[in-house]
Amino acid sequence: MSSSDLILPEPALSVAQGSVSLPAHKRAATPSATQEPSWVRYALISVALLFLGLFLFVPLFAVFAEALRKGWGAYVAAIIEPDAVSAIKLTLLAAAISVPLNLMFGVSAAWSIAKFDFRGKNLLITLIDIPFSVSPIISGLIYVLLFGAQGWMGEWLYEHDIKILFAVPGIVLATVFVTFPFVARELIPLMQSQGSEEEEAALVLGASGWQTFWKVTLPNIKWGLLYGVILCNARAMGEFGAVSVVSGHIRGMTNTIPLHVEILYNEYNFSAAFAVASLLAMLALVTLALKSWVEWHTQSTASVQNAGEH
Repeated sequence: MSSSDLILPEPALSVAQGSVSLPAHKRAATPSATQEPSWVRYALISVALLFLGLFLFVPLFAVFAEALRKGWGAYVAAIIEPDAVSAIKLTLLAAAISVPLNLMFGVSAAWSIAKFDFRGKNLLITLIDIPFSVSPIISGLIYVLLFGAQGWMGEWLYEHDIKILFAVPGIVLATVFVTFPFVARELIPLMQSQGSEEEEAALVLGASGWQTFWKVTLPNIKWGLLYGVILCNARAMGEFGAVSVVSGHIRGMTNTIPLHVEILYNEYNFSAAFAVASLLAMLALVTLALKSWVEWHTQSTASVQNAGEH
């Protein structure tokens, strides 16, 4: 029997230019693994929109509706009231101190963890994650244990007339504690994925450590750094649990915006409470917009770089 008498079956797969594909008549009948029936897609979208409406849009609308229920005059009066102004100033002060401190710590910690190998590296990563695993109220109680009248350092602080609890220093310390993982945790995976080849090349070419940081490292991490700062600032201004424990709830002195809202609500002054709360709601919206913009810009930059490499 010659080779011409052989009848070969139709191949199930055809190979062309190094790729494997199905024949045309079979390819048309094969369903896509990522394609679902229309009713499934619409059902999932409807469920997602329902959850967004119930747990995001409706509460957000309720905040602004209740805040403006008595008109713009009452809304503005609730915001410019002296205790509210004091709470706003204290919130801005706590954020203005804690965010730069966490920025410096986050960059330093991420630089150390991503660029160097040293003993205790895993311990440092674990310590950075502690505020994520500890309740904010517990962290506030820790400061009470340290600096309270019956605490470990209470007598010494009292003798030297140093006031930490129920004062601005305690609020700042509590805010710093609950927010310090945000910048570091955003930068560590980013810097680890980038490696250290560019920094090593800069050092070989004669750049100093500061020149390497400002000219090489910082431009590479700027968007991740901005993302971490945005999240850190939002948490600093909206923190309630830890600050509530160490503040003492002194009106006009140690109340931040969330604590002032709680006091107004407990006094059944609902319109004023929602008016002040609307400031935090607007902060959340601005934070969400900035977060989305940074993510979009980061993805666009990555797409341009990938296109350039190919």
